[in-house]
Amino acid sequence: MRTARTALISRSGKDERGQILVIFAAALVILVVMVGLVLDGGSAFAQRREQQNAADIAALAAANVYLLTADQNASTSAARAVAAENGWTHGTGGVDVDVSYDFSNGVEVTVDVDAPHDNHFGRVIGMNQWQVGTTASALSGFPDTAEAAGPMIFSIAAFDASGQPLPQYSNPNSPFHFGETNGDVPTGPGDLAWTNYGTGNVNTNEVRQIIQGNLVINKTIQFGEYIGQHNNGNHTALFSEVDDYLSGTDVPVPIVDSNGNFMGWATLHIVSAEGGSAKDVVGYFKTNFVSQRLTVGGCSINDCPRFLGTYTLKLTN
Repeated sequence: MRTARTALISRSGKDERGQILVIFAAALVILVVMVGLVLDGGSAFAQRREQQNAADIAALAAANVYLLTADQNASTSAARAVAAENGWTHGTGGVDVDVSYDFSNGVEVTVDVDAPHDNHFGRVIGMNQWQVGTTASALSGFPDTAEAAGPMIFSIAAFDASGQPLPQYSNPNSPFHFGETNGDVPTGPGDLAWTNYGTGNVNTNEVRQIIQGNLVINKTIQFGEYIGQHNNGNHTALFSEVDDYLSGTDVPVPIVDSNGNFMGWATLHIVSAEGGSAKDVVGYFKTNFVSQRLTVGGCSINDCPRFLGTYTLKLTN
């Protein structure tokens, strides 16, 4: 026969087991929700990576199109077309591809891609979607500034009407020997002259300092500005300096017209230089290389002259 104490203990044990079951069930629900949120979060991060890649490529495409066309509508269309090719179509499924422009320094195009992420486990707690946003900015423009510019000027006659170097001056397999005459400015496409970027006579020791890197020229030059020398000399001693310090390097150099007036920047790869009776610099202009030493300065893209086909196109954010 069960006593009252026995019955009480029995009921107490059942109550405890019931409480443990409720706590376990609640803990299990919380655990499932936490795991679900982690899985949804991981999926959202994967989506963000894909969106970021699309935004990066879209920004570069838009900046490039604007560089070539100066057409904002065409640039925006290019950005959205590239985003769509990568899975994010503007106006579809809640996707928004916003394109904005800053013309204060060349053109900087910013592409924002916003899209919903459909949750699976988050729905349990009412979080059906998360909004995922990514942004990318690309800068494009023609450089008006050179950092660590070389002390040599070259003729615009070495370039075609579109600003690209002619084949004989841009062949890495057959570098050209520049340096034919002894004038203040280049007298032909294969000629060069020295410059210190000033208005007085070109001093050999001063140019030597530029070649050696002891005097760094960070120069913004106005289109049409005279930068030739004034003392009509080949400065024979400088060729060995070029060979010693600049061989194998890419150097931003100014291009001038027949009167020594600045027409733009180009990138010259210097192979070697020869003094003595030769007095020439061996090298070639690069057409497929944008030197980091050539930078877009403070002019807006439509105000800058087209600088000899050398341009900047890069992600900034």
